Amino acid sequence: MLQIEEALKIIRNQQVQVKTETRELSDCLGFSLFNEISAPFDMPAFDNSAMDGYALCGISKEYKIIGEIAAGDESQFRLSEGEAVRIFTGAKVPENTSAVMMQEKTKVSGNKLFIEQPLKHGQSIRKKGEELKKGEIVFQKGYTITPAGIGMIGSLGIDKVEVFKKPIIHLITTGNELVKPGTLKKGGQIFESNSYALDSACEDFGFSCKEKKQIQDDFKAIKNGIKDSLNTADILILSGGISVGDYDFVKQALEENGVQEHFYKVFQKPGKPLYFGRKENKFVFALPGNPASSLSCFYIYVLPLLYKLSGSVKKGLDRLNLPIAKDYDNKSDRPSFLKANIQNGFVEILDGQGSSMIKSMALGNALVFMDATISVKKGEGVDCYLIS
Repeated sequence: MLQIEEALKIIRNQQVQVKTETRELSDCLGFSLFNEISAPFDMPAFDNSAMDGYALCGISKEYKIIGEIAAGDESQFRLSEGEAVRIFTGAKVPENTSAVMMQEKTKVSGNKLFIEQPLKHGQSIRKKGEELKKGEIVFQKGYTITPAGIGMIGSLGIDKVEVFKKPIIHLITTGNELVKPGTLKKGGQIFESNSYALDSACEDFGFSCKEKKQIQDDFKAIKNGIKDSLNTADILILSGGISVGDYDFVKQALEENGVQEHFYKVFQKPGKPLYFGRKENKFVFALPGNPASSLSCFYIYVLPLLYKLSGSVKKGLDRLNLPIAKDYDNKSDRPSFLKANIQNGFVEILDGQGSSMIKSMALGNALVFMDATISVKKGEGVDCYLIS
């Protein structure tokens, strides 16, 4: 049975084949850049006004207004001492502009402008190249594009971007006891929820599950379902059927489909019966069937490989070391990922830590890693994985 860090190292060391595609800028959210992006020009490209007001030449209290410049106009003015022009936010300031004064701090009488507040040279002028110089690197290769990133790239005049393709994900849940929500549930059956949780977890981190299948505990059906998914998926996630019960057929079905096992079982709680394997350039995770175990294993083990397959510089969940809100005894004989909630700079371990209990995870926003049989006092730092 592997230790947690050994299992993570195996996943981190996987050699992967990534693919690229060129996408419209508006369709790049959440994708990672294949090439770095450099500024093709200074930004701003010219000195411009930071507000609606007046562009002034010289530092004085009174000016002569000689014209007006709107945003987008090509300035034809060259100011002389004591002259001013009406100007609007983003408009190119004329030559010899000393400062811009906001309109609320001025008075106008005819063509005379009076300044009601002391001026500072250069105030309210966005200088050419103030944000970026031509040739300056804006984003590195592997940057995951955010809404602000799309805005930044668009402001550089770029409408198409080469990005890493995201992996094709398939999801298979197994179990005779499982029925879909919204259908009639008989005695001994439970509503299937793992596919919904895992699919949503993929979406939450910018990925999408292309196909979801629910298969009964039938060896042939599971074997064929795995075979079909391995034909098209880059990464296959299974939930359930990976333990040692009489109806747990997943491990054998993977073996007969030529999947090479890299590890099976990790010394942790929850999620001990975790499987990771590979067939050529296809990767397989078989997660435990208990809801909290399944999600915890996704966050800690699956997500880092999804990032790697998508060319991202991200390595997994963001981590913080935060003080614990109250004393806590981890009585488990295994290192544990505990459902927790971070609030006001402290982290609280929640009730309901059973591997089948998902309510506490739904109410929390973090997993706290804690060694086996350890006691932590209020205020001591603990490692937190941010799940939302």
